[in-house]
Amino acid sequence: MIKPILIFGYGNLSRGDDALGPLLINHIESHCDLTEIDILTDFQLQIEHALDLEHRSLVLFVDASVACINTFDFSQLSAARDKSYTTHAMSPAAVLAVYVSIKKQTPPPCFLMSIKAESMELGADLGKSAENNLQQACLFVKQLLQEPTLNHWLQQTA
Repeated sequence: MIKPILIFGYGNLSRGDDALGPLLINHIESHCDLTEIDILTDFQLQIEHALDLEHRSLVLFVDASVACINTFDFSQLSAARDKSYTTHAMSPAAVLAVYVSIKKQTPPPCFLMSIKAESMELGADLGKSAENNLQQACLFVKQLLQEPTLNHWLQQTA
């Protein structure tokens, strides 16, 4: 049975702050009611993940980002064929574009949470700053999940 909400955290647990996406998923598993929520983790987004969007009412992608200025950024996604479209690792927007291409329909409302990261060295531990950023992101996602409606999530992007 496919649940209406999908939260997809991606990143590599062996690469320091790159673990932020999967670590947020671990927090959700431990602290949230999963009755209406499917969770998914992977090292990176791939073309096959477009099929995970099917029959969803809301989707949240979660990833670490060294380009993030704030503790975390939260934004709505649009389908777009970017340079990652033909590579092994894809952007969330490219995954949405694949969905449009194969399903011939608009994808469900999708959002991206980028959590500020500093170091993604192989074998490194999660940094202290990233730990704090993760805690703040977890609080925000718990608040999102208290009212899992498109209007509420859109209000949080403003």
